[in-house]
Amino acid sequence: MTGYLTTHVLDTARGCPAEGLRIDLFRVAGDERQHLKTLVTNADGRTDAPILSAEVFETGVYELVFHAGDYLDACGMPPESPRFLDVVPLRFGVSAAAHYHVPLLLSPFGYSTYRGS
Repeated sequence: MTGYLTTHVLDTARGCPAEGLRIDLFRVAGDERQHLKTLVTNADGRTDAPILSAEVFETGVYELVFHAGDYLDACGMPPESPRFLDVVPLRFGVSAAAHYHVPLLLSPFGYSTYRGS
């Protein structure tokens, strides 16, 4: 089996998938971050394809950067200056050829994540 990486972003304040949320993927090696790609969530709060496909999946440390502030602004959430949550970075390691699912539950004032299935 070959590994791959997916996500699902849910807007817990509005009770719906977070459509149109920009996500950047980085590979991390020591102090270096290499930008691999930028994706945007679809109507289901997922990306149209795996974030890391089986063809490019490698053991290592990665970072997903969720651009929550831009999404919240686009949804018409009351603005704050500065916004409490703007950019949400999640750094994690993958070590096996398996499906890694990193969901994000998001509201204007908090978030949670876990290793999903």
